[in-house]
Amino acid sequence: MKYPKFLMDYATIGVSAPSDGVTDSVKLNRLDHANLKFSELGYTILETESVRKSEKGVSNDAKTRAREIEYLFEDSTVQSIICVGGGDFLLEMLSQLDTDKIKKNPKWIQGYSDPTGLLYLITTKLDIATIYGDNFKSFGMEKWHLSLQNNLEILKGNLVKQNNFDFYEKESLDYESGLEGYHLDTPVLWKSLSNHSKVLLKGRLIGGCLDLLVSLIGTRFDYTKDFIERYKNDGIIWYFDNCELTSEDVIRALWQLKEAGWFQYTKGILFGRSMTNSSYYDISFEDALRRGLNGLDIDVLWDLDIGHVKPSLTLINGAIVSVEYENGAGSIEFSLQ
Repeated sequence: MKYPKFLMDYATIGVSAPSDGVTDSVKLNRLDHANLKFSELGYTILETESVRKSEKGVSNDAKTRAREIEYLFEDSTVQSIICVGGGDFLLEMLSQLDTDKIKKNPKWIQGYSDPTGLLYLITTKLDIATIYGDNFKSFGMEKWHLSLQNNLEILKGNLVKQNNFDFYEKESLDYESGLEGYHLDTPVLWKSLSNHSKVLLKGRLIGGCLDLLVSLIGTRFDYTKDFIERYKNDGIIWYFDNCELTSEDVIRALWQLKEAGWFQYTKGILFGRSMTNSSYYDISFEDALRRGLNGLDIDVLWDLDIGHVKPSLTLINGAIVSVEYENGAGSIEFSLQ
């Protein structure tokens, strides 16, 4: 596994929009403030042209979005790249992407949700570690939550041990200024699908937004089997972030991954808090996991601080992760092997 150089003081951070861009006035205010926060810390921000554009769900045509990502990887002044936000159509730009340019210029690239497609391809095909962490505009809140502070520390190479947070945002509130922090209204409680009081996991981490990953199965961008075969001796730890899938969708998605052979060599699975929690047949998210993962004799932890329901942990695709869980609490720690 190749680990890019970590972010140095006073470095340049590239910001791009490989999925959708930002045009809403409140979100633009949040984006501007994220620029300011990083500038105050001594960093230079380089936005690509499409960051502040959006039309019918994309920041630009697929070819332009791909070229802008390539540009940031090839620009020697840029040390790390953070996606500005998510969306729905990142996959289109993969068809236009020249991954050789990324392979020749490895850098940390970070994002979550729709950027999964880009991060997952880079790690599974090119053996370059990537970061499933907050998109750039999340850093626009007036006072950074601990999750954002940890995120920056990890980008700088300080692989802090991340514990579960105390509260999460079950009901998010609409932004008025764009500088608001999280609405932390519900206690965090990690859960074991097998109801084990204590779980210890260690292995090679890979994953992302489940909604997006299912679309990759069987395409020319699916290098999953190659990846898990390379690292079978480490054992694979999967993590999944559910954005919009209903319980019925989750059952079908997990069946697809099982039948596609993605769970071979798997030692454990981590699920973030589901953002949707809807079902036509009144199937709970927990029941969907039990049904979808039926037949896998592995530890599964769920309702973790991962993904869309904030705050979230910073995850390193391709790294060795150690997960500790005991009676509703837990932690993760990474080593670069």
